[in-house]
Amino acid sequence: MQYTIMPILCPTSSSSFTCLLIIFFLTINSSNCLAITTNATRRPRQLSVNYYAKSCPQLEQLIDSITSQQFKEAPVSAPATIRLFFHDCFVEGCDASILTATKSGSKILAEKDAEDNKDLRTEGFETIMRAKTLVENKCPGVVSCSDILAIAARDFVHLAGGPYYQVKKGRWDGKISMASRVPYNLPHANSTVDQLIKLFSSKGLTVQDLVVLSGAHSIGFAHCKHFVGRLYDYKGTTQHDPSIDPRLLKALKMSCPQVGGNADIVAPFDVTTPFLFDHAYYANLEAKLGLLASDQGLFLDPRTKPLVQSLGKDKAKFFQAFSAAMDKMGSIGVKRGRRHGEKRKDCSMHM
Repeated sequence: MQYTIMPILCPTSSSSFTCLLIIFFLTINSSNCLAITTNATRRPRQLSVNYYAKSCPQLEQLIDSITSQQFKEAPVSAPATIRLFFHDCFVEGCDASILTATKSGSKILAEKDAEDNKDLRTEGFETIMRAKTLVENKCPGVVSCSDILAIAARDFVHLAGGPYYQVKKGRWDGKISMASRVPYNLPHANSTVDQLIKLFSSKGLTVQDLVVLSGAHSIGFAHCKHFVGRLYDYKGTTQHDPSIDPRLLKALKMSCPQVGGNADIVAPFDVTTPFLFDHAYYANLEAKLGLLASDQGLFLDPRTKPLVQSLGKDKAKFFQAFSAAMDKMGSIGVKRGRRHGEKRKDCSMHM
């Protein structure tokens, strides 16, 4: 993957320091992505940190060997895999349904091929496939793809500078993956806080979980199409979003024209520390430097603003809260046993 980096100086509106907005020109290899559906709000089945203690005791070391190598070779694997985990858990629960491919000749598309998943980076899928191959070689038929995805996401959070937390295991892989179930189960770039709260609540997650998990946008990137409306025609006003810093607005407009722009251009969610998993994301929202309308909205809404302010002041508090929220999200819609799940040998194919 070749990167051409264009730096743009964009001082914040609330302080004297300058931040570096980095716009990447990427050639995106769009890969297919899939989805699954289950009752995400039902009581989670029992998971355990030591689930594979006897059947595959070296599991986490095996996965770590892959994630560490991937992070060195392609740092974008970190946000790619974390996002993959989010998209998996929010559609039919954490069951690796996002990994399966649409069957040849089938009229029913898998989650992976849903429109909302077409921007998912190939590096995330490649990481899980490589880890699965290694794990199958050492512990054949034992470890689910969904557990590998959960562990890999944690590894990348830590490799990027974030917290290290214990991952509970025991998930089985889902048997269903349908693209039609994706759109109403994922947050969108222009989602309102009301819509976000409702969606997260449907997954058993609180308002605090919403704000904390949004902090995953400390790393990662978004294509122009996800925020270009804020720049030129916010909510049909033919004006820009008034809640965006003028200098950030100017910088983004230079790379994302209203029409005819390069579809492969992306901008970082966190314009101050785009490659470091930290709590700067929240300070950016206070400084009107949120990239997506859904992110900036968290600072504008009285229900979420105090949480944004609190997390922006205390990295340790954010790390602790993020670890707990990831554990909670990782329990959404968990499958257990052959009646509800499977243990795939190839994560891209149902048994």
